[in-house]
Parts: sequence; structure tokens; C-alpha cells
Amino acid sequence: MRITGGIYKNRKLDVPVGNDIRPTSDRMRQTIFNMLHHAKWLSGFQLEGAKVLDLFCGSGALGLEALSHGAASCLFVDRDIATVKTNSAFLEKDKADFLRGDATQLGGKQEKFDLVFMDPPYSKDLIDPTVANLMTKNLLADNALLIVEAEKGWSAGDLSLEMLDKRTQSRSDLNIFRYNSAIE
Repeated sequence: MRITGGIYKNRKLDVPVGNDIRPTSDRMRQTIFNMLHHAKWLSGFQLEGAKVLDLFCGSGALGLEALSHGAASCLFVDRDIATVKTNSAFLEKDKADFLRGDATQLGGKQEKFDLVFMDPPYSKDLIDPTVANLMTKNLLADNALLIVEAEKGWSAGDLSLEMLDKRTQSRSDLNIFRYNSAIE
């Protein structure tokens, strides 16, 4: 696995071990970042300088890719952060922060995020409670983008988010939402 674009392109990444580990493929990450640079629905979003939250981060590939493409900083959250810390060792200290814990219970930070990646384990019903927690704790900047990788066929339900795009690759659906405090 490697970073696919930006200033850290081709940097190799370790992957955590485990049966439920399913890293976002290089192809899927390329799709995501092509959209973040060129999609018509971006409507003022700038990846350059964005504050990023990488939930259920595993290797940290999504957050590291965002930093490689010009994001200002990333908070990586997972129950096991050893691999993402190893993969991030080359970064300047102000670029990455790490939180070991449950992404569905994130709190305590007053920072608002412009871009959120969520790639939770499949079939564990973690997306809705995580999004609800982000809204309750007021952690989303207005017009923040949420990029959710879920098992193929996952339905968003009532997340109070604007659906911008949905793509299917292999066994995964890539869902892109915009948060707008006015529609909460």
C-alpha cells in the first residue's frame, strides 16, 4: 500500500493486521481525491488548508493522502493507533494528531473539521452513531464534507446530511455528504 498522489506520492504504508482490516484501495483513494479536486459539487470546498478527521483510520491512508494533497492537519482516530503513528513518523509534528479510542464517542476537542473520512468495519452499524456524535459535539464546520466508505448496498437512513455523490467499487460504496447546519 502507498500514498497515491501529492507531495508524499509513492510513500509506502504499513497495514494493521487483523481479520476485520480492510484498507481503502489505492484505486478508491485515487477516485476520492480526483473528486475532491475536480467534482462539480465541491461548491467552495478547498482541500488545501483543510482540517481533516480520519475516523476508524487503521493505517491512516486517507488522512495521509489528504495531507499529501495539501490539507493543513489531520486527527487520526482508531482503537489501535500504532500503525498510523508509524506511517506518520515522517510528518511535521503540527500536521498530525492521534486519538486512541472509540470513534463513535469522539469529544472533548473544540476544533471543527472541514473534511471527515469514515471507513468503519462493515456490518457493525457504526456510521449513524458516529455521525450523530459529530453533530452533537459540534465538530463539523459548516459545509464540511463527509466521505463514508461502507459495504455495498448500505443505506444512509436519516443522517441530516446532503448526499452529493455515491460510487461503487467492488464490495464497497463510497458515499459523499455535505454537512449544513441549516438542515439539521
